[in-house]
Amino acid sequence: MTNTLHTLADVYRKPGPWVTIYTDASTGNVDSLHADDVRPENIASALEEAGATKDDRKAVAEALRRSAKGLPDPVARLIVVANGSVELDEFLPGPLALPEFTSVNEVPNLCPLLWHRPDDFAYVVAEVGRDGGEIHLRRANGLQDDSITHIEGDTENLKKVPSGGWSQGRYQHRTENIWKANAADISGEIDKVVRSCRARLLVVAGDIRARNLVAEQLSEQSKDILTVVESHSRTEGADKEAYAQEINKRVAECIARRQAQLLERLNNQKGRANPESTEGIGSVVHALQQAQVDTLLLESQGLNGHRLLALGSEPWTAEIDGETAGAPVLGEVPAPSTLLR
Repeated sequence: MTNTLHTLADVYRKPGPWVTIYTDASTGNVDSLHADDVRPENIASALEEAGATKDDRKAVAEALRRSAKGLPDPVARLIVVANGSVELDEFLPGPLALPEFTSVNEVPNLCPLLWHRPDDFAYVVAEVGRDGGEIHLRRANGLQDDSITHIEGDTENLKKVPSGGWSQGRYQHRTENIWKANAADISGEIDKVVRSCRARLLVVAGDIRARNLVAEQLSEQSKDILTVVESHSRTEGADKEAYAQEINKRVAECIARRQAQLLERLNNQKGRANPESTEGIGSVVHALQQAQVDTLLLESQGLNGHRLLALGSEPWTAEIDGETAGAPVLGEVPAPSTLLR
């Protein structure tokens, strides 16, 4: 479970009923602009049909007055409302990861957060030049930087100029030293950020000579997570969209590696006399009830059609009435939603 979902634990404890809306929120072309115009009316009709209260419908309508205009397409949106109050309203980068839905249930369905943001690790993007650079601290689940550090290097004699004469070698040598000194300053700051946030990925982009000088002077911890994007991102006319897509690709690859490691760990447990893992809804529910789960892996296709009991207190979920440990039963809920809860 990601840190983002941990912060939503209090939402899960609040009483319902809950309105959950997951929809495409893209606004960038003619079709999506039209969809953005008619979306509030369509959602209002779906909510009325699903039995949402007047106060909840009013809260949703108010939230929908804000659109995703200005955000890069495609983008999805998750809105969660209870007792006339918007508890969550998030624009989620990327295309729909699940079918759109509008539901009224006893517990909120926060699964779209997980599909769009399977991990929320910190990563660092450094855009470097021979005169300095910028260090961006980001999270894999966010649209914006957590922080930006600007590094202003020495700019005296920054460029090599073929002037000839006896002083040329000394001049060129001084220029090289300035580049290396600036790179040392940048790499030192990168190392600080990587250590402080326990970054799982470091992306370095910018001037090719500066990239190489910075990479050479990074700590071993930073080098272990380093990937280089061959883009001079700090120049005028740089393809910002291609640059952003390349960074997103590196983040996705990092997530995929982590998931592969977890699946390998799971497979290595199979056949052992005392495995540290379990599979199947019944076994997983029992482990969750006993608070024995370190990592929960959800496979969406395998859970299609399965429903579990959502409970009003610990242990929060059960397969049958006889396993509720005295907690009140709120109702039957799709398995992914209640397992995540």
